[in-house]
Formats: sequence, C-alpha cells, structure tokens
Amino acid sequence: MNKRSIATVSLSGALDEKLRAIAAAGFDTVEIFENDLLSFGAGPRDIAKLCRDLNLEICAFQPFRDFEGMPEPQRTRNFARAERKFDLMQELGTDLLLICSNVSPASLGGIDRAADDFRELGERAAKRGLRVGYEALAWGRHVNDYRDAWEIVRRADHPAIGVILDSFHALAPGFPIRAMASIPGDKIFLVQLADAPKLELDILSWSRHFRSFPGQGDLPVGEFMQAIAATGYAGPWSLEIFNDQFRAGSAAQTAVDGLRSLILLEDQLAPDWPKLISEPLAPKAKSSGTGFIEFAVNETKAVELAGLLSQLGFRKTGKHRSKAVERWSQGKVELVINCETDGFAHSHYVTHGPGVCAIALDVDNAGLAMQRAETLKTRTFYQPVGPGELEIPAIHGVGGSLLYFLDQAGKNWDTDFEPVPSDAGADALLAVDHIAQSMPYDEMLSWLLFYTGILDLKRLPQMEIADPRGLVQSQAVINTDQSLRFVLNGSSANRTLPARFISEFFGSGVQHVAFSCRDIFATVAAMRARGADFLDIPDNYYDDIEAKYDLAPDLMAQLRANHILYDREGDGEFFQVYTHIFDERFFFEIVERRDYQGFGAANAGIRLAAQAREVRPASMPRA
Repeated sequence: MNKRSIATVSLSGALDEKLRAIAAAGFDTVEIFENDLLSFGAGPRDIAKLCRDLNLEICAFQPFRDFEGMPEPQRTRNFARAERKFDLMQELGTDLLLICSNVSPASLGGIDRAADDFRELGERAAKRGLRVGYEALAWGRHVNDYRDAWEIVRRADHPAIGVILDSFHALAPGFPIRAMASIPGDKIFLVQLADAPKLELDILSWSRHFRSFPGQGDLPVGEFMQAIAATGYAGPWSLEIFNDQFRAGSAAQTAVDGLRSLILLEDQLAPDWPKLISEPLAPKAKSSGTGFIEFAVNETKAVELAGLLSQLGFRKTGKHRSKAVERWSQGKVELVINCETDGFAHSHYVTHGPGVCAIALDVDNAGLAMQRAETLKTRTFYQPVGPGELEIPAIHGVGGSLLYFLDQAGKNWDTDFEPVPSDAGADALLAVDHIAQSMPYDEMLSWLLFYTGILDLKRLPQMEIADPRGLVQSQAVINTDQSLRFVLNGSSANRTLPARFISEFFGSGVQHVAFSCRDIFATVAAMRARGADFLDIPDNYYDDIEAKYDLAPDLMAQLRANHILYDREGDGEFFQVYTHIFDERFFFEIVERRDYQGFGAANAGIRLAAQAREVRPASMPRA
C-alpha cells in the first residue's frame, strides 16, 4: 500500500500544531513546507525529533524555487543555496528535495540546459545520499507541462534525479494524462494530489486559493491516480492543498478530511488496483429517507413545539416509557420532542438552545453504515440505554448533533414508547422532503465530504443565494431516488440569516425541515383551520410571478392568499410555504413537487428577506 501523506502548507497553525494534527489523523508521512519551518521557533533537529515521536516520516522538503536554467552568477549561487538546503534536509532526516520549475524572468530556456543543471545537482545530492524531484508548475516560465519536466529528468539521466507529479498542475490546464504511463515508476519520486472546483480564474490564483481535497472539487483526480498506479509507482500519495478556508479552519478537522479523502480515493480505485488499499472500505449502505428527527427543548418549549406540530397536522402517537420524550407522527414523518433534563439531548439544548439534536436515517444495513463511518474517521457516539431500550448506532454530525443509522432492527417504536391513541385522520404531509443545515462557510467542504463519503449521496451544483445582508452559498446532496436530501448553507457575511443562526444558536445545525404533500392548497387550508400561520410574502413577488409565468387568475389568487411561493423548471412546478421561525431558531417548510427536482432557489432570496423582516435585529439583545 502506498503511504498516505500531506504537505504542512495544507493546514492552519504553527508547524508543531500541524504535525500533531497530521499524526492524530493517521497519516504516515508529511511534506515539510519551507515557510512553515522558517517561521517556526525551533530548529530542524527539533522538528525531526517531534516527527519521530509522532511516528511521522518526512517524505520531502519543499519547495526550492528558481533553480534550473539561470545565467551566471545566479547559477553558481543556486548550487550554493542547494547545498545549504541539503544540510537542512539531513538535519530534518528527509532525503527528497522538491524543485519546482523556474518562474524567474531571468531564467533561460532550453531542455538540455536544464538537464545539465539537474545532472550536476544530482551528483551533489548523491554524495549525501539525497534525491531531487522536479515538478512542472502550470505557470512555469519555460516548463509548465509535466511531459517537459519528465524529458528534462530523462535527459539528466541521473539516479538521484526524478520527477514529481501534481494532479492540479496536470489536470487544471487540461494536459492529457495518458503520457504518464511511459514514465517508469521508480523515476517518479513523489505524487501530489489536489482537486479544485471549476472556476473562471487565471491558473495561479486558482491554484493558490481554491484547491481542495479529492472529491471536493471537479477535477478527475481518480483518473490521474489511476494513470500513476499503472506506472508501478510505490511512493507516498501526498495531499498539497492551497486553500484560504483550510488555512483559516481547524488543523485537526482539515487533517481528518484529508485522510478521509485519500481513503475514499483509494476505495474508488481498489477494484482495479487492490494494492492501493490495505483494507476494503465497507460499501455505502443504501439510504431510503429519514427515520426520525429529534428536537431538544425544555418543558416550556416542548409545549409550544407540540402546539405548532398539532397545527401542522401531527399527532402525538407515543410517550417514552421512562423519559420526558414524545413521538409525533404524520405520513412517513416521525418527530421526537425530548425535554429530558439529563443525557445528550439536554446537553445539546444547554449548548445550542431549542433545535434538532439528532437525525435518524433509514438505511438497509446500519452495521455496514457504522463500519464505513468509523473507517472514515467519524466520531462515534455511545450513550447508556435503559433496560429493554433500543441501542441505535450513531455518529456525530453537523454542529455536534447526532446522525443515527436505522434499519429494520431498530424501527420498533413500541420497544421504547407506549402508544398514545390518536385520531388517525387522513395525513396531508407525506415525508421529509429535505433538511437544511446552516454552517460556517469554511466548514462546507468538510461536511460535503462527510455526507458524500459515508452515504450514497451525490452533490448537485453549488448555488449562490442573495440574502438582504450578504451572499449565502448553498450546496445540496441527494440520494438516487431523492428520498434523502440535505441542503448545506454557509455564508462568510456575518449578518445573513444563516450566519446569525450560527452565531446566536451557538454553532451549526438544522435551520429548517421541509415536508412534502400532494396538495399544498388543501394542506395549508387544513393547517390554517387548526390555527397555523405562515411567513408573509409581499404582493410585489406575486405581481412578478404573474407576469413571468402567466398563471391562471384563480391559481394566482390562491398563491397570494396563502403566501405560497412558486417556481417552474421546464414542465415541472414547485410550491412552497414557510412557518414563522420558532423561537428565532428554526422553521418548517411545506412543499409540493410536480415533476420538479430543485429546491426553489429562485425564491430563496424572497424567503430570506421576509424572514429578515420578522426576526429580532442583530443588535438587539435577547430578552
């Protein structure tokens, strides 16, 4: 199995913090980025000792810039600089120096000239038992293609000189990767991996700010890795990520995400290249929707929430046999209200206030789901259960909430709950349509990898939503039959509604839950008859909808009267209505889909503006 590695430049913090996070995540090796060492207070011998103590091997020191093809006197000076770096490498205990292609305006072109420089450098390195790897930067002055870098290495023809291949520098410019198969595996000294979203940027800016871990972007990193594997390369797979979000985030979480991305990439290629992986990753369990959603509240809020659910047509169908926990049901929707004064739900309430503390997902095999999640370095959750109570496997999810895996063995409500007789009238709500979670923008890539890595979910294109006080990035992930949908919302503007939810809710979490119905007009009418009220939408919106879609007058009248929003995609239609925000924390959405696949993105700005008019001003303290 190829060792798993990461460059220190990929993480935030001081060098020792980075190394501890890398080791804790489970990496085997590390690339030391020069600036991390130069800015650190301890010397290279101290770093070498720390790495030994952490059981980390230093696979490379990088980068050495503007070396090849320089005129005199810079050429002579470059060899002197290289000798100093060799001294430093020997103190660090690493044998590989990464040299990236020259970007200096003073550099001279010519493959033979560059090959001569590397041949001489190889002689110097070999005398010390060291190696030098040459990497083509996509913006190099004379060498920006890995094929040219390899030709220089080939002509240098020295055992201490090899090529370094970086997925970003090959894939972002669109270079063909088939030619990699001609490079002998023992002449590839290091492989670096990075993904990136497709952006209309110059390649240098794209590389310096928007790289991501494999699986978080749009580049075919798997194809690149497969091409490398065909060469027989046996060295480390090393992540080298330049990303502003990562540099501002938690080093520990970034390191875990990095290792998770490598495990998933190895698993993707394991059928063709089984040697890439030491142990098979459990297959993704098939998801089939939401088993239940649990709300953590106090006794007072429990009464208020129960009142709101009653207005929406939910019935109290169960009472926990030993705890202050209730079950509320409608259609396939199961909600749990927990106002216990002990246990996880209470801790979540104390920390976050009223809100969703747990989501249970229906899967075909909960054991496999847990096995996969644990291999991907998620935090498992265990809580003592009472006599006769079900123990449902769970992991920690967004904002410290729980994600339960529920299969047939865990669906016996009667085990934990005493049934409560209720009027089993016709249910208007059918199922949970989607769950929207708000989080800091810097965490979105992490949770995207979490969901798509563990569950059978695919990501939809990211969307940009206009909030009255800034932009909100929205990323949906869905399963094949669309029975499970999560919408991840993040904003770097601190006054948007999702950002305020995070700051005032003390962290990330579920901001709203959407329920599906067959007939939204009949559903809303019944809810209004039970006392429900909905978010006020201005007439200006309906004037625009009327002009845009030329809807029938009676339909327009119903939309206006019930504050229902409307969207259309091709022949598909979408209707949505929102409750008022509960305790300034979360809200519910009722939707009707008519051959419509999206989430009403065109209406999101209208909804956010309407909610902004209702919520307490950000500067006003909570009573």
